[in-house]
Amino acid sequence: MNPEETRFIQEQDESMRAMQTREQMSQMNMAQQAMLMQEQEESMAKEQLDLSKELKRIRHLIRGEIETTDKKGNPIWILPEDRRLIVLSEYGVEVVINTLEFYLNKNTLLSNYDEETINHKLEDFAEALNDYLYMDYENVFEEPTFEDCKKVLNKRIDKKRELRKFALELLGKEASEEEVKKELIQEMEGTIEKEMQKIREGLRKDKLKRYELIIREIQDAVHSTYLRSWKGQERSTLRQHTHISETRGGMQMPVQQPGFNPFRWLKPR
Repeated sequence: MNPEETRFIQEQDESMRAMQTREQMSQMNMAQQAMLMQEQEESMAKEQLDLSKELKRIRHLIRGEIETTDKKGNPIWILPEDRRLIVLSEYGVEVVINTLEFYLNKNTLLSNYDEETINHKLEDFAEALNDYLYMDYENVFEEPTFEDCKKVLNKRIDKKRELRKFALELLGKEASEEEVKKELIQEMEGTIEKEMQKIREGLRKDKLKRYELIIREIQDAVHSTYLRSWKGQERSTLRQHTHISETRGGMQMPVQQPGFNPFRWLKPR
């Protein structure tokens, strides 16, 4: 073998080793990408089955809290200044959340129900929830406080004071607001307790007006969860993700067999 052939074979061997190195690096990159894709798929599947965020949001909403932002722009939940927006007591909130946790979970999502079964389950659930909240409404709904009733009474007194003052002005009489207010309170002296009780009952009835709507909101949350399990759709979706992930992860580049030399046909001159 002359020097030119030797140099040619050496150059080809180096080129072959470089190509093998590139192939190995390509295989490593593909393996890393497949692993990353698999982790992303697993993360997506976990998030898909995790309803804890939804439950937290429902807890805030049924407590009557309002979503806003702090000074740094971060989202926060706060209780409203208007206590009429607070419908359920803390006990009532825990009853609702505890009930929802039995349904808003991965066990329900990964089940396999037909439409008739879902409808029967929702009907039974709605009836049971309605009966329970109705029987225990005094504890489930927020009780108006003395301060709540006091605010309402003061507003009524202020309205009567304005009307009484206006009537006196029409008659050409002068009267200060304090004098008019004092006169009104003296007139109500024997009926304040009864008036406060009426106000309490009125505020309680206002909260009970939300009864049917709360039942519907809870029922719809459970219904939406059951719909995801209709004919095992959630399981099918997860299997599709897993199949795609396994297919991507199983892709491999062809590897050259040991001892293979594409230049073995060369013969010395």
